[in-house]
This record gives sequence, C-alpha cells and structure tokens, in this order.
Amino acid sequence: MTTQIRRGWRKSSFSNNGGASCVEVNFIGDHVLLRDSKYLRNPDNDPTTQPQISIPADLWTVFCDHSTDPTTQATAGMPTIDRRNDGWITVSCRDTGVTLVFTPGEWAAFIAGIQAEEFSLVVA
Repeated sequence: MTTQIRRGWRKSSFSNNGGASCVEVNFIGDHVLLRDSKYLRNPDNDPTTQPQISIPADLWTVFCDHSTDPTTQATAGMPTIDRRNDGWITVSCRDTGVTLVFTPGEWAAFIAGIQAEEFSLVVA
C-alpha cells in the first residue's frame, strides 16, 4: 500500500461564509502549518507575512486530540490552546511568539473537520 502526505492549504468543509473565517491547515514535509483565514480579509495585510504556527507532524494527532478533547494531555513542543470563557480560542507558539485567535464558530468547524477525518495527515 502506498501512502502520501496531503498537501495544500485546506479548511474544514464545515466552515461557513465561504471559508472567509476559518482555521486553515497545510501539510509541509515533517510539519503541519496552521493559519487564520481572517488575516487575508484585511487588504492592508501582506499575504507573504501571514502568521502561521508550525506543528511537528509527529505531534499532529496529539494536537488534534487535544483540540477536540481538552482533557487530553498536551505534549511538549506543541502549541498551547487557550479556551476562553467567551468561547474564543487562542492557539499560541511559545518558540515563535505567534498567536492565532479563532471565533467559536471557526473552532467548531475545525473540530467537526477533525472528527470527520478531513485533516488526517496521511491518506492512502
């Protein structure tokens, strides 16, 4: 059986408003990149400097598990996920200082995508 890494920016099929506000994921070599599509809605923002968080591919499943179930133990080297009282989610990388902020709806769509296996790292 041959497997390959899925490439290219993707968002959950559960994202609303045409994907203008969503968590985006890209599998690049031995890392998975995470970004916020809202950044590009502001015409003053430079797409080449869009903030991204890089997650080692070997931690991606752990990150997804922790995203869907906050009681799952986070692992060293993984971005932190802060679930705020107002429902917003902050994902931060200590090493780079990059922080991404997602609305409750964006995070719910991301979680639904994880549960539907839309963000599986390897496909047959």
